[in-house]
Amino acid sequence: MTIISDDALARDLAVAAGQQLLTLRAHYENGVAAGAVADPSRLRRDGDQLSHDFLMAELTRLRPRDAVLSEEGADNPARLSARRVWIVDPLDGTREFGEPGRSDWAVHVALWEQGQLVAGAVALPAQGRVLSTAEPPPAPAGTGAPLRLLVSRSRPPEFVQRLAELLGAGLVPLGSAGAKAAAVITGEADAYVHSGGQYEWDSAAPVAVALAAGLRASRLDGSQLLYNQAVPYLPDILMSPAGLAPSLLQAISTVMPGIEPSRDSEIRAAEGGRPAPGVQMRPIHAQ
Repeated sequence: MTIISDDALARDLAVAAGQQLLTLRAHYENGVAAGAVADPSRLRRDGDQLSHDFLMAELTRLRPRDAVLSEEGADNPARLSARRVWIVDPLDGTREFGEPGRSDWAVHVALWEQGQLVAGAVALPAQGRVLSTAEPPPAPAGTGAPLRLLVSRSRPPEFVQRLAELLGAGLVPLGSAGAKAAAVITGEADAYVHSGGQYEWDSAAPVAVALAAGLRASRLDGSQLLYNQAVPYLPDILMSPAGLAPSLLQAISTVMPGIEPSRDSEIRAAEGGRPAPGVQMRPIHAQ
């Protein structure tokens, strides 16, 4: 009997769940076209539940000894003593999923094992692509152009405007966390900066793929992102190519006085992280 690797399983499950979501969305849109009353909130609820049920059933079947933490499921405290925990977001970007024509939503499947993220996949079904640790994409090359900072489409952090001014960067609003991470991983944007709070399922799979691709992902002070915690909440995240991270962390500490680079980030910078060419600090106006 062939046992599929964890990397391949994360990829295959994310893709398969995404296909079910596409089918559900098409069925809904066809019904609206045929005269049914549009109810995007129902589509969103049905999408969350459909993907969750599929992922839970498949993980139970294929990895029966592993624990699961899902956005749509009840949290079982037994995961805290488990050696392996799958962290899944069955539908990341539920809001965007319910808006016709939007493609910036995703399915996240990640595996945490004994303190580390060891496998992960971010499927972007409406874009027809998946990023995974099974085939990590190459680290993006810097463009040399003004930095492009991805921010939340619905709740961009206030400090990011000052950060962009300091770095001479542009702000690019985008939907789900998975779509933003994918844009950084593929080089369509330079960094994802978020301080409005997230849960572990929002970032576990994107971070797993980003790290496998050679990018940096950390808290805004440069410290490590921790998963499978008793309270699965992460206050903030920074994702970027490794060469950009020291400049971004320095700029963040400038515009957010309460944030100081952690010892972890200082060690990493000393071990090889350097500001990327062309990234310069600019004076900012007091606010």
